[in-house]
Amino acid sequence: MSKILAVGTLAFDELITPFGQSGRILGGSASYISIAAKKITGDVGIVSVIGYDFPDHYLQKFIDRQIDISGVEKLEHEKTFYWKGKYHNDLNRRDTLVTEVNALAHFNPVVPQHYKDAEFLMLGNLHPAIQQSVIDQMTRRPKLIALDTMNFWMDTAWDDLMTVLKNIDILIINDEEARQLSKDYSLVRAAKTIQKMGPKYVIIKKGEHGALLFHGKNIFFAPALPLEDVFDPTGAGDTFAGGFIGRLAKMNDIGFEAMKNAVICGSNLASFTVEKFGTERLENLTEVDIKKRLKDFINLTQFDIELA
Repeated sequence: MSKILAVGTLAFDELITPFGQSGRILGGSASYISIAAKKITGDVGIVSVIGYDFPDHYLQKFIDRQIDISGVEKLEHEKTFYWKGKYHNDLNRRDTLVTEVNALAHFNPVVPQHYKDAEFLMLGNLHPAIQQSVIDQMTRRPKLIALDTMNFWMDTAWDDLMTVLKNIDILIINDEEARQLSKDYSLVRAAKTIQKMGPKYVIIKKGEHGALLFHGKNIFFAPALPLEDVFDPTGAGDTFAGGFIGRLAKMNDIGFEAMKNAVICGSNLASFTVEKFGTERLENLTEVDIKKRLKDFINLTQFDIELA
């Protein structure tokens, strides 16, 4: 069975949406990525950092799901990363109200020995120098290295970002980030420019408008499933990444056709995450739920047409 190593944050989130307030709940990229990946495949481990205030029952969530947390460092004199945000009525825009970096400021990731040979590496949104340090610790190059980043690192750590991009296979970003990184408004041209920076594959997420997969001259579009209720979009992108890499690991295939399959699987899981605050909906998903909604995706995208 292929190993997946997820590197990212374990955090506290506090969310305000038009539908209510969450209070302080489990968040962080590593949470969503690992739980989503585990819904699809078996061997998943986390590398992250927490503070003294991170409750044991949150860690137990991962242990109960047989997600390896031996790479999670606890700093006894620091608090856990905390983010509070408020979403606007359309849920496409949000305001950051509070960010407390806390333990994350001292994050020096150490990959457990038994995950240094992981075949699939998912690098969540972190400083690119930290992402590169994880790659450098692997005893062999993973079959696939995927990376998420954001505008902030483009503004503040450009050189480090350019270094790590040369060493990955796939970049997962949103449309705004793709335009900033490439300095081109056209997403097709943006993807071509980004591929020249290193990653052979580029996934550009467009929120409720789906996602685009680029590889050379090949382009694939996956729609987002229309939902009656979108409650909280936090973590949808990380859930997508976890579902995506989880599917590739299960298939043990990184060709373009497998990537297309994985994009749909990632989109499928992300469609559940937005239905509740935090990881709640994702945690309680059953295999029946996943397969039923996957059929909805198939029905949404399949059609017959006569070429005349």
